[in-house]
Amino acid sequence: MTPEQKARKIIDEKLLASGWTIQDIKRLNPNAAVGVAVREFPTDTGPVDYALFINGKPVGVVKAKKSEEGENITTVEGQSSRYANSSFKWIKCDYKIRFAYEATDKLTRFTDYNDEKYRSRTVFSFHRPETLASLIRRNDTIRNNMKHFPEFDGTGFRNCQITAIKNLDKSLSENKPRALVQMATGAGKTFTAITAAYRMLKFGKMNRILFLVDTKSLGEQAEREFLAYRPNDDNRSFSEIYGVRRLKSSYIPSDV
Repeated sequence: MTPEQKARKIIDEKLLASGWTIQDIKRLNPNAAVGVAVREFPTDTGPVDYALFINGKPVGVVKAKKSEEGENITTVEGQSSRYANSSFKWIKCDYKIRFAYEATDKLTRFTDYNDEKYRSRTVFSFHRPETLASLIRRNDTIRNNMKHFPEFDGTGFRNCQITAIKNLDKSLSENKPRALVQMATGAGKTFTAITAAYRMLKFGKMNRILFLVDTKSLGEQAEREFLAYRPNDDNRSFSEIYGVRRLKSSYIPSDV
């Protein structure tokens, strides 16, 4: 097998594991499942490696590359964008190519073209068809939501906590995927983190947040603080608004 064939074999396996039905163009039936990935789908600018269909409509593309090109995978984003703006053969309904992946056998990057100033980001694997369908139904993207956090009400907060939350809001609004909040011992780091989580859930419209600690006792402490937390803009406790679960295994309940 050539490096390209080896990469596509792994990409096929990842798509299947994520719930996609894979088809060759000769056996085209985009309504065969909720999510269908069609190999070498023809467009007016050439065949795209994979065209992704949700409920019969094309919504995304996958650009496949061999493993050796993984370090420079972002250089092919322009190719993905070209396919996304191409006309797909045989498609008569109204459609929009909103999602793009660049993938090797080891690396997968994802772009949502509905993001303001969109850019790709590394993802663990391909999203499930149901996940992309859910993103399409939403009024806006999470990244766009985080550009419009309301002014923070700092009543009852320490100055260092207010500064941390406001700066975190600013960082997220600027599409910076990583942020570090550095606070002294006893300054209320957990309370600050819970406040940030509440704002991301309520205003960023996120589905869930993983609050990660390195010891069991810290996990128990964090759980107690989540259960006791009450935001300034709601009389209910955090756990009355959003589900709070301390994970004791790799299983994640669907209601969290």
